[in-house]
Amino acid sequence: MGERMSRWAGGRMGALLCVLAAVASLHASAHPPSSPATQPPSSPAAQSPTQNWPQFRNTPTLSGVTTAALPATLRLQWTFDAGSAIDSSAAIVDGVVYVGTGDGKLLAVDAATGKQKWAYQAVSDNYGIGESSPAVANGLVYIGDLSGVFHAVDAATGKARWTFKTGAEIKSSPVVAAGKVLIGSYDGHLYGLDAATGKQAWKVQTDNYVHATPAIWNGVAYFGGCDEFFHGVRISDGVQVVSMNTEAYTAASPAIANGVAYYGTFANEVVAVDIAAKKVRWRFMDPDRQFPFYSSAALANGMMILGGRDKNVRALDMATGKERWVFPTRARVESSPAIVGTRVFVGSSDGKLYVLDLNSGKRLWDFEAGAPITASPAIAGGRVVIGDGDGRLYAFGQ
Repeated sequence: MGERMSRWAGGRMGALLCVLAAVASLHASAHPPSSPATQPPSSPAAQSPTQNWPQFRNTPTLSGVTTAALPATLRLQWTFDAGSAIDSSAAIVDGVVYVGTGDGKLLAVDAATGKQKWAYQAVSDNYGIGESSPAVANGLVYIGDLSGVFHAVDAATGKARWTFKTGAEIKSSPVVAAGKVLIGSYDGHLYGLDAATGKQAWKVQTDNYVHATPAIWNGVAYFGGCDEFFHGVRISDGVQVVSMNTEAYTAASPAIANGVAYYGTFANEVVAVDIAAKKVRWRFMDPDRQFPFYSSAALANGMMILGGRDKNVRALDMATGKERWVFPTRARVESSPAIVGTRVFVGSSDGKLYVLDLNSGKRLWDFEAGAPITASPAIAGGRVVIGDGDGRLYAFGQ
């Protein structure tokens, strides 16, 4: 794809890009980490330890932020070999890491030791689990697979509780709210299922794939679709209350703060959507390098932080859309950032996990995994957990 692409061209190519969104994993040997990251401790507001990261982007608003305490110096605690590529982003609940793998397994790994607790075979490796990331609630782990089946698994034993078949592959990640679990499918629907039984409560049809994970705000699930529309679906009854043309195919998931949804698109833009006004508040496009955005944003300190296929991590002002800073990596950034205090954690397809200063974008530390990192960090219990394209799951902490 050329570096200069108009909004029109980016949008028209979006459907193809949504299909081809998963990047092929490169295979390389792991390398030792760089020097340990010695940074000031998290700000006082972030000192209260949070033991769980229960879903993709941590919170129902998909903020990508946690108040978990992390040590000032990060060291590699353990590495777990999952045996297949990890595009799924981990969930961490009650000292257990849950993550999906390319050969179709949902794994439970002890967060303190890196030892496997159980493995659930969702599908054969002909399909596998892609970007769909686990959500954990009420003793169940939820995840979708590339054959289109959605699974609810007992968190303690790894035994199936129920499954639900959609009409196409699932790359969206589940969100649990108001007794329902929500999941998007490439069959063009967002489903609302009873979280305990898997019985369908409702489904809402769109005009293209539902790749993004919905963000929850005031009882409504919001997401951008590959049909160029921004959707809002009431969780209680599945009624669509927002259907707004934003002129862009969208795979990234929105992050919501104060009634505004922030996300990047395949039309090479970042947009801020005022939910109540049902209008785009601002648009950002790099004037020199137009590439799609696949990474979902994290929101903190009046800034949205996200990666781009232009190889950059950037911070935009949430009020104006003006660029605050840019950090260049050596490959696409499809990993979604996580923020703890004044530190930003994000992976890159160049094989590194980066830690950046939230306010300046300055690199504080990096770890060389040796394989693309398209999964996103999960942070809980004093550690950062992330997987790579060679199937290694890493934990960093004290």
